[in-house]
This record gives sequence, structure tokens and C-alpha cells, in this order.
Amino acid sequence: MDVTTLTLVGLIALALLFDYTNGFHDAANAIATVVATRVLRPRWAVAWAAGWNFVAFFFVGTAVANTVGSTVHTEYFGPAVVFAALLGAVVWNFTSWHLGLPTSSSHALVGGLVGAGLTAGGLSAIKGESVEKTALFIVVSPVAGLLLGSLVMALLGVLLRRADVPRTERRFRALQLVSSAAVSLGHGGNDAQKTMGVIAALLVSTGHLDAPIDGDLPIPDWVAISAYVAIAAGTMSGGWRLVRTMGSSITQLRPVSGFAAETSAAVALFGSTALGAPVSTTHTVAGAVTGVGAANRGATVNWRVFGRLTVAWVVTLPAAAAVAAVAYLLTTAPPTAVSAVVMTAVVLGLVALLGLALRSAPKASDVVPGDDEELEVAMRPGTGSIIDSRGVPASREVLERGGSLEEAESAARRQDRTRQPL
Repeated sequence: MDVTTLTLVGLIALALLFDYTNGFHDAANAIATVVATRVLRPRWAVAWAAGWNFVAFFFVGTAVANTVGSTVHTEYFGPAVVFAALLGAVVWNFTSWHLGLPTSSSHALVGGLVGAGLTAGGLSAIKGESVEKTALFIVVSPVAGLLLGSLVMALLGVLLRRADVPRTERRFRALQLVSSAAVSLGHGGNDAQKTMGVIAALLVSTGHLDAPIDGDLPIPDWVAISAYVAIAAGTMSGGWRLVRTMGSSITQLRPVSGFAAETSAAVALFGSTALGAPVSTTHTVAGAVTGVGAANRGATVNWRVFGRLTVAWVVTLPAAAAVAAVAYLLTTAPPTAVSAVVMTAVVLGLVALLGLALRSAPKASDVVPGDDEELEVAMRPGTGSIIDSRGVPASREVLERGGSLEEAESAARRQDRTRQPL
């Protein structure tokens, strides 16, 4: 196997490694609500999500792959640019996962491509239309999720205002399986395409695929299947660090509100995928969870957590771009043969580091809600939300004076011991 072929194989392996980190990094988006509401145990939840990640292969096209694959013009889309871009994205995914920040794998990849492309050829190397679409959806995706979440939650509140609470809870636990599957389908359909686009563009730039005639990248079946398998495998590994952030740190969720958040996020994801926009699943789900909490009078939103996530989202693209720019400069400095060895060593090192991190990371048992966390209190009919005898959630008062969400939930439990059933 010559150096050129070895380099190509190494880059494809690195792209699939990014896809894998995308899966475990973003797994919380699909499973956090069903774990928080005890609809599924964590291990079953990730298996459910991973299955639907892969099923997206049979339903979703390649519009997003074309947007990502055309971020850098073909004449600059060489092995060094791809390596640097993927390295920037993987490093940022790993860093944000380690810190428990549910950031965007999509924007990390685009940021890496922009950083490497600019270093390789300046502004002329970057296709502005693709970057503009991605940048636009940094704002659009969380806002769309928030607005849809608020709308769906408000609508359900009206429709179910006289519904029997226990029966409603049981029904929406079952419906959450459908809504979480929809989020996983949208996640796989949008996010796996990003890796497909990078690999296809790389194969075109190295002469292993014919250049697109109509503007659409040719995506071989083996590329698509490999990408979907990698993201599903990543989802199976859990990403447990981020489950609590998405499932309980932003707002309190019950089956009805969990269903509303997931349904809203899924609608936004499918719409973005149809438009060919590499949207962030993380941004969309977090926006939907926040919107549901804001529209639910029986819950509270920890806006400080949402604000911290927003800062992380803004930092993602430039941070990944900076790592990619440095990686490109280091990769192109030595002779080609040395660069190939360096790329191979980095890929193997990242795999080893990832394996060690996953072994020491939180496990499924660490994110199962404890018995003292199950808020066994009377619920407002239909919404399944916690309120006190005045119709005001006790947790809101704690948050307003600067307490944490954990303190707020403890206050709600203490208050429930003395309140009269509504």
C-alpha cells in the first residue's frame, strides 16, 4: 500500500471517528427526555436511539452532505485540509463532552473546514454560500426549537386541561417512544450526512470519484452505510455526561412536556434537513426543551444553564477553526511521507484516548433518576407539571433568588409534604 492510499484510508478512518464522537456527543439529544421521565432505562434508550439513527439511511437524501462537502472549494479540498478540519472537530467534540457541554458537532466540523480552508487558500478557498447557511442556522435552529416547543406545549395544555392525569401520563409515556424515535431519525439523517459529505468530497479531490456534473456530490453506498453505522455505534456508547444537562438541568420534564420537546425538535430537524442545512441537533433540542419549560406554568427554566450553553455554541465554530488552522500548518510543514505517518499516529492516539475516556466516563447507572429525584407530587391536569397550592412552582422562587435547579427541586419536594392536593 503506497503512501497516497494509506493517507486516504487514514483520513476516512478519522472521518468515521468524528462520526462516532458525533454519536456519543449528541446521544443525549434523543435520550435525555425519555431517561429523565423514566420511559426507558438508559441502556434501552441508547439502543432505541441508535437503531433509528441507522434507519435514517433508508429515508433521507444527501442535501446536507452536499452543503458540508462544498464548504471548501474542490481545488483546496486536499488531504491536509481534511485532516486538519476533522482533527479540529474531533478535539472540540472531545473537549466539550469532557466538560459536559452539549455543543454542536455540526458546527465543529464546519468550523474545522473553514479554519483549514482559510489557512490553505484564504477567502478564495471558502464557498460563502455554504458557510452562510450554516451560520444562519446557528441562530435559526435553537429559536425554531424554542418557538415550536412553546407552541406545542401551549396547545397540549389547552387540549388536555380537563384530561385525567394518570391516564394522560401513561399515554404520553408510550408517545414519547415515538417522539424520541423521530429525534433520533432526524439526528441520524442530518448529522451522518456531514461525514458522508466530507468523505465524498475527499474522494472527488483525490480522483477516486468523478467530479459532480450537476453540483451534487456522488455518495457511494459504502460511504453512506459506514457513516450511519459509525454514528449509531457512537450513540450506543451513551454520552452519559450530557444526559442530565439536557434532561433535567434546563427545566423539569414529565412525559407530556418531554413529548412536546421531542416532537418540536424533530419537526425542526426534518425541515432543516429538507433545506440542506447542516443544523445542530443539540441547539434544536435544547431550544425545544427551553420553549416547553417557558410555556409550562408548572415548570421553571434555568436560564443560566441555557445562557451557558449559548456561549458554548458561539465559541464552537471559531474554536474548532483555530485548532484546524494550527493542525494544517503542522501537517504541511514536514515532507509528505512524514505527514502520512503523523496523521496515522494522531488517529491511533485519538482512538486510544477516546477508549480511555469512555472507560472512566459516567456509566448508564449514573444517570438513572434516583428514588429521591422522582417528584411524586400532584400534577396539574393534562400537563403533568408540579405546582403548589397557589399555582406557582416552588422551584421558581428558589431560582429567582439565585439558587440552583437541584435546590429548586428539593424545595418543591419539601413543599409538597405540606400542601393540599389540588
